[in-house]
Amino acid sequence: MAIPNVDINYLAVLVSAVVSIILGSLWYSPLLFGKVWMRLAGKNAKEMNKAKKRGMGKLYLVAFIASLVMAYVLAHFIKYLTATSFTDGMLAGFWLWLGFIAAVQIGIVIWDNKPFKLYLLNAIYYLVSLAIMGGILAVWK
Repeated sequence: MAIPNVDINYLAVLVSAVVSIILGSLWYSPLLFGKVWMRLAGKNAKEMNKAKKRGMGKLYLVAFIASLVMAYVLAHFIKYLTATSFTDGMLAGFWLWLGFIAAVQIGIVIWDNKPFKLYLLNAIYYLVSLAIMGGILAVWK
């Protein structure tokens, strides 16, 4: 089976990854769900300050690279599905989220004995992120 050759808009991939990082920064900030995430993940302010002192730049760099990879792969699926509207892109993001993120992340509840609410908090972030990224990638020619 030959995989179709698709033209990827790298600027759209970059913008999608940046949007995902901004969303994550807000999502997990004290403004939204940061305090809830800390409690559910079993983290405390002392641990967070220690991580900040070690250098958040490296952590954000790794997260940004992961977001770039996710946006690049999502761009392929958007092209394969010939999604051209924001809604079509969001729908593609939803199905990929459901099949891969939501299904795989349930393991933190089953195997790591983490709270189901933590799963929901993280999984819903990825749902929103993938839906927005899918919408951007679908409409940006």
